[in-house]
Amino acid sequence: MDNFQIETAQNVSINQNIANLGDRILAYLVDILVIIAYIISVTIVLGFISLGLREQWVFMLVIGLPPFLYSLICETFWNGQSIGKALLKIRVVKLDGSKASFSNYAIRWLLGMIELSMTSGAIAMVTYLLNGKGQRLGDIAAKTTVISEKQRIFLHHTVNTDVPEDHQPEYPQVTIFTDNEMQTIKNLFQKAKKENNHAIIVSLAKKTSSMMDITLKEKPLLFLEKVIVDYNYYTQQ
Repeated sequence: MDNFQIETAQNVSINQNIANLGDRILAYLVDILVIIAYIISVTIVLGFISLGLREQWVFMLVIGLPPFLYSLICETFWNGQSIGKALLKIRVVKLDGSKASFSNYAIRWLLGMIELSMTSGAIAMVTYLLNGKGQRLGDIAAKTTVISEKQRIFLHHTVNTDVPEDHQPEYPQVTIFTDNEMQTIKNLFQKAKKENNHAIIVSLAKKTSSMMDITLKEKPLLFLEKVIVDYNYYTQQ
């Protein structure tokens, strides 16, 4: 259960990397340590201040309210992250991948008091494992999930391509492209090829040859394959 596909309002499919259970537990433990550190620090500071009986409520308010509202405040003002989530590079988002609103954070926070506090996280863990979208009950009710922002790089996601030892390059013009531009060409080409979308391949080949200031004289698919390999040939020298 590493990722799930969402559909944006523009009907564009996006694969979201779900935050794994280990990262979520670690983030939760970090947040607990932050809260404990806050309570200890404030207690020490207020210990030097002489408070009468009438001011005791101030002490209780300063000690208790921030920890009680900690996750709600952090996620609201830090775009879905608490200190623990930021350190583990995970974030609360809506199911369509967009930024969650205050109402989303509030709903998951309210149910979180039951899931995480009253049952020591047992309900949240079971729901997460059964759900398939990285959601606990609070996320399901709030229509949110927690995603990982850690970059996972695979060879087919990079511009690098194996170049045969006997390769004879045909297009020295490929050196006009930057790595980012060639990565875009490669990504579009691979996606179109996988989906058997010939129209995209033709359009991409025409655009690529135009940028290279050459006339397209061979099949678009073969041309793009040569361009990608030639680029690696010249840049790996």
